Amino acid sequence: MTSDVTELAAGVYDITCVRRAEGRIRAFLVDADSPTLFDAGLPDTADTLVEGIESTGVTPEQVAVTHADFDHVGGADAVCDAFDADLLVPEGSDPDVETTPTFYGAGETVAGFEAVHVPGHRGHQHAWVNEERGVAVLADAVSGADQRGLPQGYFHLPPAKYTDDLNLAEENLAAFREYDFEVGLVYHGSSVLDGASETLHEYAAIVE
Repeated sequence: MTSDVTELAAGVYDITCVRRAEGRIRAFLVDADSPTLFDAGLPDTADTLVEGIESTGVTPEQVAVTHADFDHVGGADAVCDAFDADLLVPEGSDPDVETTPTFYGAGETVAGFEAVHVPGHRGHQHAWVNEERGVAVLADAVSGADQRGLPQGYFHLPPAKYTDDLNLAEENLAAFREYDFEVGLVYHGSSVLDGASETLHEYAAIVE
């Protein structure tokens, strides 16, 4: 496998771990005072992820996991080993990892990003928002609308069959109302790279 890396915004890299019929698995690397990788793909795509990270010239100091699903935490051990990085996981999660993690909660900050608790898809799920940078890592709180066959540039709730409580996921979109960001990064479907918070606020108002 060959890595596929796209710089979506200044110092913000979308790294493809693998492309499969059911969708693309990815991670996001942010260059900052404390460079951070948000999520880490699957165990069997870790080598590709490490290759992609190396191609950016940015060395992550920590891996911040949004939630403990296998396609988000699976490569964390390999990345932590490769870069001597710390592992941060959300309170209430029980990830299948060998690296000793540090648990974080809502309101804590990493590389200028604030953790926002958005349960629904998973009870322990957190997004990360950096208003100064204008970037939000939205975890699986939402997906790109094109995952559902709709136009790019919009958001959609994740599929119900992959979500613990879709009603709760819908309700907790309200958590983003107090934040403004231009870029909204999603793990499934296409990220929204222009006016993301306004687009998400409008969508949240519709589904309420």
